[in-house]
Parts: sequence; C-alpha cells; structure tokens
Amino acid sequence: MRALMKVPLLSLLLMASLSANAARELSWDALIPVGTSEQFGMPAAMHDLSQLADVLSENADTGGTSSSIMDQQQPQAPTVTELDGQEVKLPGYIVPLTLTDENRVTEFLLVPYFGACIHVPPPPSNQIVLVQSKEGIALDAAYVPFWITGTLHVEQSESELASAGYRLSASKIEVFEY
Repeated sequence: MRALMKVPLLSLLLMASLSANAARELSWDALIPVGTSEQFGMPAAMHDLSQLADVLSENADTGGTSSSIMDQQQPQAPTVTELDGQEVKLPGYIVPLTLTDENRVTEFLLVPYFGACIHVPPPPSNQIVLVQSKEGIALDAAYVPFWITGTLHVEQSESELASAGYRLSASKIEVFEY
C-alpha cells in the first residue's frame, strides 16, 4: 500500500518539474512594455504601390537622404526586460536572413504578420525578434506561420531590413496550425 502511494507522488513531482520547464507562450503584445503601446503602436503596412512610388521618387530627388515611411518608424522601441533569459514560445512569420547551402534558413527575423519588413514600414523593433537556429527552416516553407520556442534575450540587433529588440535562440520550430 505504501509503495502505491509513492507512485502518484512521483508522478505529481515529475509533472510539476515538466511544467516548470515548459516554455511560456507569448503574444506579440507581451513584447511591448505596459503603458507604451499607444506611443509605440504598430504602424500600418503600406500596400499602395502609388504611395511607394511617390516615396521612392522623393528619396531619389533628395539623394536618398530624406526620412520616409520606408524607414523603420521605431528602431529603438522599448522592450520588456523581465523577459530576458526566459524560455518562450512565440508565433510568427519568418523573414530570411541567412541560408545554408541546403537552402535552410538558419537566421531570420520573426515578425507578427506576413510581409513585415518587406512591406513598409517595418514594425517597431519590439515587434521583431532575431532568431538563430541550428536546424533551420526549409526556404520553401517560409510562407507559413511558425511557433518558435527557445531562450529569449532582450538585445538590440541590426540587419539590412530592420532593427530587432529581441533575440531568440531556437530550440524547437513547428508549423503554427489554426
């Protein structure tokens, strides 16, 4: 009888240990400090090609030195420092940065909506996560959303496309299913 009572206790301890190590599932809003979402809100993506042509023409006329809606609106947006070092799970779309010889994306920007950093302007830096993965993602799968799990770091980084306010060392990548 005493041996039987130990089994449930061991099961409970194991379950508690597993849940303590489980990744915290985040939404994109969790990456914006409380009270700053009004000031650092998400700019609307520009899909109107005539507006884009006007901006490109204006930049050409000024030698490309004018600030425009093509520039990232908030490249130094505030971040949530309490998330540093946490094991998290975040959904999003990938914007490839580094490819292997086998056409696997091993470094990419994770963004909240499809086309971010391609359609302009890029989201604020606190809505972009630089992800590094040993396994990577097949390039031909880059058009679907993914869940990325790993250790999140509050760390500013720059790429040719945009600034990111976070870096994630991916330990697990899975397709996001609705």
